[in-house]
Amino acid sequence: QVQLVESGGGLVQAGGSLRLSCAASVRTFSSFTMGWFRQSPGKEREFVAGINWSGGSPTYADSVKGRFTISRDNAKKTLFLQMISLKPEDTAVYYCAARISTIVTNTPNLYRYWGQGTQVTVSS
Repeated sequence: QVQLVESGGGLVQAGGSLRLSCAASVRTFSSFTMGWFRQSPGKEREFVAGINWSGGSPTYADSVKGRFTISRDNAKKTLFLQMISLKPEDTAVYYCAARISTIVTNTPNLYRYWGQGTQVTVSS
């Protein structure tokens, strides 16, 4: 059983920063490729960033490249998303997700485990 718990969301002004965390309760966190997704009302869940088991192959959606950084600490079983220069269009519920694979993918259905989400709201 894998449990993922996100934290770090909140309300921030445009141009501000937030750091999201995702704590995993699993024996072998390093076996999982991890991803961040987001979903805003009326829209489909979209890929934000992904990272493989060793912290390599960081992959980003075009909309966040240069502003968001994904990282992980396998010893602490935690995934991070550092977000800077936030824009109102970044407002969404952010989810972390895990898949048993070495390959990062941007397809939500290929991630087996999901957290409950954390709300990020960016005001203009």
